Amino acid sequence: MEMIKPQDAAKLIGVSYPTLKQWIYSDKVRSVKTPGGHHRIPRSEVDRLTGRQTGLTKREKPGALNMISGRNKLLGTVMEVKFEGLLAQITINVGGQSITSIITRDACQELGLKKGVRAFALIKATEVMVIRG
Repeated sequence: MEMIKPQDAAKLIGVSYPTLKQWIYSDKVRSVKTPGGHHRIPRSEVDRLTGRQTGLTKREKPGALNMISGRNKLLGTVMEVKFEGLLAQITINVGGQSITSIITRDACQELGLKKGVRAFALIKATEVMVIRG
């Protein structure tokens, strides 16, 4: 079983090292301690968090999510799904923050989105506005 240092795992997952450490301490990420007390993350856990399929050889193509160049892929848990007509409103909890998106009903059903399912929110924005609070 391939074991990865937390710093390297954080880069592969696309989160900061402090975030990954918090996930380890809160049991959101499984880790193994070395005899010296250092955490190591199993490759299967990194694959689970990135949505990659395990067992791929280096010659095989990664999943569609890994082919996206955007770094704003946020893994969370679906908290609520509301349907109205042809649309679905999906609310995903990402690290205690809610992200809401409107997608088609068909897409929601095809993805199997329902409460408790893990899903990525892919954020794409051409500009970010900052307003003093």
